[in-house]
Amino acid sequence: MTRKRTPPTMTHDEMMEQWMADPEFKAEYDRLEPEFSLLDELLAARKAAGMTQAQVAERMGTQATAITRLESGLMSGTRYPSLPTLRKYAEAVGKKLQIRFV
Repeated sequence: MTRKRTPPTMTHDEMMEQWMADPEFKAEYDRLEPEFSLLDELLAARKAAGMTQAQVAERMGTQATAITRLESGLMSGTRYPSLPTLRKYAEAVGKKLQIRFV
């Protein structure tokens, strides 16, 4: 017997607003902001280049699963790419790696 799916009662933005009201959640979210920003940059560069993960991997001389792990690791906060990896990724998508302190 299959159970009927109940639609969500809140949008993503509404959930985030509620969660961000929790000081512990907000502190952890803010702590992860650099990783989220890096992920946003990687995804934007790959999209601007019109490339798939497999195409980026081929240009980097690696497997598509490595790119998946790189991107998903940043999303989860469990894996952090090295500077040489970021440099290869940038070159693969036609960009130049630039790191700044702000």
